[in-house]
Amino acid sequence: MSVQKKDIKIITTHQLQAMKDRGEKISMLTAYDYSMASILDDAGVDVLLVGDSASNVMAGHETTLPITLDQMIYHASSVVRAVRRAFVVVDMPFGSYQGNSSEALRSAIRIMKESGAHGIKLEGGSEIKDSIIRILSAGVPVMGHLGLTPQSIYKFGTYTVRAKEEEEANKLIEDAILLQELGCFAIVLEKIPSSLAQRVASQLHIPIIGIGAGPHVDGQVLVTHDLLGITKEFKPRFLRRYADLHDIMTNAVSNYVQDVKDRNFPNEDEAY
Repeated sequence: MSVQKKDIKIITTHQLQAMKDRGEKISMLTAYDYSMASILDDAGVDVLLVGDSASNVMAGHETTLPITLDQMIYHASSVVRAVRRAFVVVDMPFGSYQGNSSEALRSAIRIMKESGAHGIKLEGGSEIKDSIIRILSAGVPVMGHLGLTPQSIYKFGTYTVRAKEEEEANKLIEDAILLQELGCFAIVLEKIPSSLAQRVASQLHIPIIGIGAGPHVDGQVLVTHDLLGITKEFKPRFLRRYADLHDIMTNAVSNYVQDVKDRNFPNEDEAY
């Protein structure tokens, strides 16, 4: 059943914090276009992430690195125009914030002004501290992202579970605390041990959103195309498919093609 927009408050950072405080789980999904965002918003998703995963899902790239700031703004603008309730967060793409806090601020301001989004998300901890400080100083809400950080895939060399060893786990906890102290309103933890994610969620007072981080966090995020079964090859343990739209869509289009070939479409009732 869809959530009625008129009966529920617009989601803000304040609302997300209140959800954590009262123990209500936060739902978050990716969105890249107007039509899909409208469906997700109607369904009651709390947070829509305009993810740099658009580089994979929408453009067919192997990694998230190729997508540009202009392309992210285009996708974010499309999503924002569809939304009446959900909080819209936009990934800052690779190269738009690392190593230069002034460039990071300019990128964040462009996203906010040109797309109308409600916040931005950055990957990393202490190494991007200056960028986070500059962005927050402009009043832009920031969501952090720790654990597996896809923009660093060539550094890690693999998409395997992160922070299994004590040293990396301790670094992740330190970074999470730092992000909270800097003023981030939430943090995504990607593909880390469930027990570690639980420690972070219990120690921090801001919402912790997991993807492949187990059930003991404050919310969950998935790539919508994976959840709906539009993508077929990606099959991580943490993914639950709620539909098989790839086969449904393929069969529908195949039937259309056959009807055209057989002169069954359009029929007399479908003509003017």
